Amino acid sequence: MFISRFRVNTARPGARKLLSSPQAMHAAVMSSFPQLLPSDSPPPDSPRVLWRLDQMARAEVLLYIVSPGQPDLTHLVEQAGWPAVATRENPGWQTRAYAPLLDRLTAGDRWSFRLTANPVHKIRRKEGEEQKITAHLTPIHQMGWLLDDRRQERLGFRICEKPDDRRLLPEGTTHQKRPHPGDRYELAIRDARSLAFNKSGAADGRRGPVTVVTVTFEGHLEVTDPNAMRRSLTQGIGRARAYGCGLLTLAPLARSPRTT
Repeated sequence: MFISRFRVNTARPGARKLLSSPQAMHAAVMSSFPQLLPSDSPPPDSPRVLWRLDQMARAEVLLYIVSPGQPDLTHLVEQAGWPAVATRENPGWQTRAYAPLLDRLTAGDRWSFRLTANPVHKIRRKEGEEQKITAHLTPIHQMGWLLDDRRQERLGFRICEKPDDRRLLPEGTTHQKRPHPGDRYELAIRDARSLAFNKSGAADGRRGPVTVVTVTFEGHLEVTDPNAMRRSLTQGIGRARAYGCGLLTLAPLARSPRTT
């Protein structure tokens, strides 16, 4: 497994085209792997190509890719990077092996994390109607999607809780019957977007408008099941993984007393 980082040159027309269409960006990412054909789909429970865009500032957009094979991002550099300054030593992107991080995961470890996901649920609008997949639209329900106990158990981690002295509200909630999770957990929503684009050329032949609600979560987590956690990191979390969702990344926490 490999993790790669590419800084997008937002001043270039090719970059603006990619940033405006998750489908175009997905195609560009998948073109980084000559061994993969457009029709290829990963077997169940196997590592897959995941990607995510992080907008750190107006002119600083980073593309992260986690993949089973090492990518060649030359075409992205030419279309949306700085090709004039690319060299053999610094081709315009960075790639490193992912195994050292995956191998060191241990139950009880705590990490800072970032995840862009597509929080959804199934609803039935009227009696007798089939359930439909619908996006969560409010921060309370979006946080609740990630904080769901069964989901966290499957993913191999739990979101850390804040210590009492850092909570602004009693027990970290706003209401006893309908608690708001925002002040109880080390969890925040940094970005929420509704992406609308036209789907064309799909393998299933379906075309037409597509809307995907994405949410970027940041916070602290504790590993509870290292094997499940590795699956989450290499297979992705939730739906819309072809459109930049599902990639969870970890960073070391600054040394501080453990919270509960």
